[in-house]
Formats: sequence, C-alpha cells, structure tokens
Amino acid sequence: MAQIQWFPGHMAKAKREIAEKIKLIDIVVELVDARAPYSSKNPLFNGIVNNKPRLIVMTKEDLANPEITKKWIQYYKDHGYYAMSVNLKQFNEYKKIIQVCKEILKDKMEREAKKGLKPRAMRAMVLGIPNVGKSTFINRLAKRKATVTGNKPGVTKAQQIIKVDKDFELFDTPGVLWPKFENETVARNIALIGSIKQQILPREDLFMYAVEHLVKNYPRSVENRYQIEIDLEGDWIEKCYDDIASNKKIKPVRGITDYERVMDMFFTDLFDGAIAKVTWELPNE
Repeated sequence: MAQIQWFPGHMAKAKREIAEKIKLIDIVVELVDARAPYSSKNPLFNGIVNNKPRLIVMTKEDLANPEITKKWIQYYKDHGYYAMSVNLKQFNEYKKIIQVCKEILKDKMEREAKKGLKPRAMRAMVLGIPNVGKSTFINRLAKRKATVTGNKPGVTKAQQIIKVDKDFELFDTPGVLWPKFENETVARNIALIGSIKQQILPREDLFMYAVEHLVKNYPRSVENRYQIEIDLEGDWIEKCYDDIASNKKIKPVRGITDYERVMDMFFTDLFDGAIAKVTWELPNE
C-alpha cells in the first residue's frame, strides 16, 4: 500500500523534547490501548527512552477481550517490560500504577539514599500515541483536571510536570505518532481505536475490515447487535450495509442506502464496546 504520512509539527517537536528530558526521568510509563497493544505502541520510543525502566500500561481494558489482554501482559513481560492493564473508569486503579512504579524504583532510590543524596520525588514520564487515555490517566492520578482531555487525536499539545504526591511526579507529553505507517494492518488497527482519523484510510475499507474481523473472531456479535445475518461470501458487504440501514431505520438518500450514516453508527458502537469486547491483534501475529 502507499505509505500513510502522519506527522504534525507539534509531534516532531514533542519527540525532540522527550529525547532532551529523558535523562531527568526515573521511569517511563507507556500507555497502549488494550484493543491494539502492539499497533498502539510507538516504535520511536524505543530509541528515545534507552535503558530506563518501562511500565507498559494497557488502557481501556473494559473494551478489550480480557483473555487476550492477559496474553499481551505476559508477552510484554517476556520481552523485558513491566506490564499491567487498567480500566480508566475505575478511579482507584490508578493508585496501583503509582505503587508499581514505586516498587520498580525502590532499589534505585535506596541506592541514592545510601550515597547521601538528598531525598527527592520519583519522576515518571508518561508516553503514548494520541487517544490512548493519557490525559484522563494523568487527571485521575493528579486528582484534578491537570490536562485538557478529549476523544480525538492530538488534544494535548504542551509538556508539563504534575506533582502526584510528595514522592512522585509525572512528566506529561503530547501523544506522539511515528512519521509514516508502512503496515496497513497497524494503520487500520489504530484507526479502529480512534488514534488516527478514519478519513486517513478509505473508510469503506475500514468498515469491511472491522466487520470481517468481528464475524470471524467474535461470532454473532455484529449479527446480534443489528439483528442481521452475515455470510462472508460474494458481495456480502452491500447486503450488510442495506440490512443494518433497514433494521436501524436509517433513511435512504435519493433511494440509495446512506452508507455514511451506517458507518457512523457502526464505528460509534464499536468505540463504545456495544458490539463486543474486541482486541484487534494477538501476540506474535
């Protein structure tokens, strides 16, 4: 496929600033979306964070397949990361993240104390691509509205330090994507979690890809949601559009099925978890 370019200027600037500030940081907390734990992990970060301890926090676990989430946590642990998953809607789970970070850094802080260094707060840098819940995560930890939040890519533009408690500080960063997507599956997966605009890809292709994946891997999920039958043979996609529109009473436009409204409904249901708790990829695929 043609390479998909996506690198707004503020992302390039953020990448430079992350590289400059990393020496001040004790641990990196990298957020990925539990629905696409590989595709939503930015490969650029590997070259920036160097040998800093890294905690992978899989967000939106409430929208993902719980059994596959467990496999991904083990996958990342097997690859040398610390890893856990959270439901951003559960307030108290954020305390677990701070506790895990403190446990990871305990030996380092004790070594500094033995050297006679002045006690200081642990510093964590929060990294993640757009729309993985980074701003919501920080607001929960800071117990106040510390950053602007929004359900669209690229809301957070500035970097800031947020004091969580006397022992712990968070260094926030904007969501950073890599310059281009050479893998079409990765591009599709992060479009299906809302990290890039669907319009960057042919939306009809994304709809077909999502429905096909759901029918094969989450049997009856689409059928039950829209009270339709799907047989992935022949020109099935046209019938799928027509049947959803008919059952959900989406009026045709000049006698033709309103594909855009069908897709709007489908993607809204998908993002809300109304069709299935879906994970778009498996470890080692």
